[in-house]
Amino acid sequence: METIQVVFLTVLMFFVIVTVHEWGHYYFAKRAGILVREFAIGFGPKLFSYKRNETQFTLRLLPFGGYARMAGEDPELVEIQEGQTIAVRSADDQVKMIYLDQLDNRKNVIRGEVISIDMERALKLQLDVDGEIQEYRIHPQAMLVSRGKQTQIAPKDRQFGSKTVGQRALAIFAGPLMNFILAFVLFAVYAQMAGVPVENPKNLVIGEVLEGGAADEANLQKGDIIETINGTAIGTDSQKMVSMIADSKDKPMEWTLRRGSDTFNITITPRAVEGQEGGKVGIVPTLPTRSVGFVETFKVSGVAMVDTTKIIFEGFKHLINQFNMDDIGGPVRTFEVTGQIAKQGIEQLTRWAAILSLYLGIFNLLPIPALDGSRLVFLGIEALRGRPVDPNREGMVHFVGFAMLFVLMLAVTYNDILRLING
Repeated sequence: METIQVVFLTVLMFFVIVTVHEWGHYYFAKRAGILVREFAIGFGPKLFSYKRNETQFTLRLLPFGGYARMAGEDPELVEIQEGQTIAVRSADDQVKMIYLDQLDNRKNVIRGEVISIDMERALKLQLDVDGEIQEYRIHPQAMLVSRGKQTQIAPKDRQFGSKTVGQRALAIFAGPLMNFILAFVLFAVYAQMAGVPVENPKNLVIGEVLEGGAADEANLQKGDIIETINGTAIGTDSQKMVSMIADSKDKPMEWTLRRGSDTFNITITPRAVEGQEGGKVGIVPTLPTRSVGFVETFKVSGVAMVDTTKIIFEGFKHLINQFNMDDIGGPVRTFEVTGQIAKQGIEQLTRWAAILSLYLGIFNLLPIPALDGSRLVFLGIEALRGRPVDPNREGMVHFVGFAMLFVLMLAVTYNDILRLING
């Protein structure tokens, strides 16, 4: 049951982080009037899909990412050539459906050869119907049907490229922005659950008791204050405590602890743990904490955001100066670490989710081709020069960047799997 719960919490955490990111893209694109064709969480085969208004909402098998596919970002609909025979269905003097195949099986339609068609600006269609030229207006939300698939047309003013630089930049930046907001909220929730370290602490406390360890068998509890070990005051020196325990493998130790207003003595015998040196008792020591008020929570969360951001950039700097494949973790390692943290409880999982959300937001803003940061760079160039970069060149840059990231992801995943196999 615990394993199922850990897997569920791990998947749920990634689902929330990715959904919040893509929702930022989706919401601000919709506000700008852009047609969002698909809002997808995950990659690979579809698990679940439904359509609401103009957008197809999809849940896919691999929960490693997602996307909000906007009209105009990719090649648009199948091109209709002059002279091509099509069928249309109209209502209220407007074409609502355009059929490109299985024309003989369509009921209550008008068939004819295309004289001219404009599905982006004028929204007009001219058909040669049995030698008579007929003109039709195309509904802005008309559906194009080809090979059994319906796709809504996207007039020029509904496409991503038709919007101002500011509107497009906001639609792109909104994804990382939502991750920053989520991280701030999660750090605040963690502060409310776990509290903050007290100033000038005098003793260590037990932050966690590992199941099946010597401490668990001795009925030690989370929150117990460690006064002395073998008559020696430990204070807040966790390294000193760990060293004393390690040197006392299979030797009884006399501990003095305080629980609430009660002080008691107990004998604990550290023992060996497979794969680790020295003796272990199965506790995670930490500093004592205090609860925080509502207003102070915002300050604590802000400090956590700043400190974690510094650590993330230090990690990037380390990778650039001393690149090593073992320092990079892909989806497999991230899931592995998340599962380990989930076993420590909802408090630590909340903090870890905040860190991952912040990391995702920062990483996506890096000027790496195919990421949000690179797209913002191209929009910045467009704003400076007064005209957009050639879409073919920009598309090639993003394609090459995506291919490189994909190859790196395969290499990292392979490395992670080997690490798991080799223990």
